[in-house]
Amino acid sequence: MSSIPETGTTLVETYDLIVLGGGAVGENIADRAVRGGLSAVIVEHELVGGECSYWACMPSKALLRSQAVLTAARRVPGAAQAVAGELDVDAVLARRDRVVNDWSDAGQAEWVRGAGIDLVRGHGRLSGIRQVTVTDADGSTTLLIARRAVAIATGSDPRMPDIPGLREAAPWASREATSAKHVPGRLVIIGGGVVAAEMATAYAGFGSAVTLVARGGLLDGMEPFAGEQVADSLRERGVRLLLHTGTTRVDRDDSGVTLETSTGELILADEVLVAAGRVPRSTGIGLETIGLEPGSWIETDDTLRVPGFDWLYAVGDVNGRALLTHQGKYQARAAGDVIAARANGQPVSDAAWGSHVATADHRAVPQVTFTDPEVASVGLTEAAARAAGIRTRAVDYEIGWVAGATLHAEGYQGRARMVVDEDRSVIVGATFVGPDVAELVQAATIAIVGEVPLDRLWHAVPAYPTISEIWLRLLETYGRESAEPAPRRTVEYPWLDVASVI
Repeated sequence: MSSIPETGTTLVETYDLIVLGGGAVGENIADRAVRGGLSAVIVEHELVGGECSYWACMPSKALLRSQAVLTAARRVPGAAQAVAGELDVDAVLARRDRVVNDWSDAGQAEWVRGAGIDLVRGHGRLSGIRQVTVTDADGSTTLLIARRAVAIATGSDPRMPDIPGLREAAPWASREATSAKHVPGRLVIIGGGVVAAEMATAYAGFGSAVTLVARGGLLDGMEPFAGEQVADSLRERGVRLLLHTGTTRVDRDDSGVTLETSTGELILADEVLVAAGRVPRSTGIGLETIGLEPGSWIETDDTLRVPGFDWLYAVGDVNGRALLTHQGKYQARAAGDVIAARANGQPVSDAAWGSHVATADHRAVPQVTFTDPEVASVGLTEAAARAAGIRTRAVDYEIGWVAGATLHAEGYQGRARMVVDEDRSVIVGATFVGPDVAELVQAATIAIVGEVPLDRLWHAVPAYPTISEIWLRLLETYGRESAEPAPRRTVEYPWLDVASVI
């Protein structure tokens, strides 16, 4: 490894691994390769740490957290009486700025160097087999040559629907929504997925008049009851939901934005946020030089290697397998270990190196939507399991019937579903909807990935009184002839002045 080139010069640098993209995924694959004894360099033209650190996961959750805490306090007598005033939006935005380090990547860059990874700033493009040419802001270039592998970890961009006038209207995408310095009085959101639901929650809490327009339902792809409960909550917050409604045109003038729906309605707003999915960030990186199509998702096998290339890998969003930061980091760990193993002459296969293939991307992907209520899910929905040919049984239980939920908040509303593969007697999917259910999903993930038989799960005793007792109730319900819950029995706890159901 050697120094970064001087201004105006062209240098040749050689590494075992070149990583295009310095987000969380790129950092992880480089780190694992270095731990395996290889040299690695990251090429990044924006902020080291990437989308998640500065424009997605971290700032969006920072925007949502303050109102989640406030809402939780107001649901518990005693705490509710102590809460005075409304949400301090300026303080929320200031905390968001601190969470993203005021969009400075100095700390992340220092971590990269401390991990023994080189960093080259500039725009990188594949320029041949195992070759990447980096162009800096001043036009100087560096040719990087990989002895072993090149990994593409460039991520994804918001998808911009082909709606007349939309691009000209200077819409917000997720970056603008999470980094905004002001709160619009009126916000219209195009889309019905996770970003749309979370930003509707956030901006309604900030006082915006929010209208959400979605061609389909809300949170399609999840269990239907998840979207229904989140929709009810958004309506209670004053969000206007226009579901199964298209957008036909968007215009902007000095007075703001006008959105026309497929029903002919005109909606006036100060800003329009487009949250209609993602596209791969695979243009402008030289894919055409090796016969791949720019702008397409890059297909990989479970070792994250691109078919037909023994030296090329694609990790994270750009491969389209699972567009979530934690899954991208999981892929990066697998790929980094595989690259090091192959470099060291070790066999890589499901049998010989099974712990380093990304098989969890197929049926064991956990996700949390930080709305109110939260939605935590992993694995297959009931519909997806049936479509996959699995003989399925879905078991539901109201989380509010569990003692821990009774203590958690007044009138706790939530629901859990366990999807069972009847032939193998294992869980293949789970969904939890309710306040603070995010921490329930890891237990479900372990059960699904580990293929823990239901008769063993009976012996994983949940602590009382916690919301995790939902597992006992789901198993009890499954064990009966009928999938319907047993009649509830109320038990009084006079020393707590609450009642529980068992």
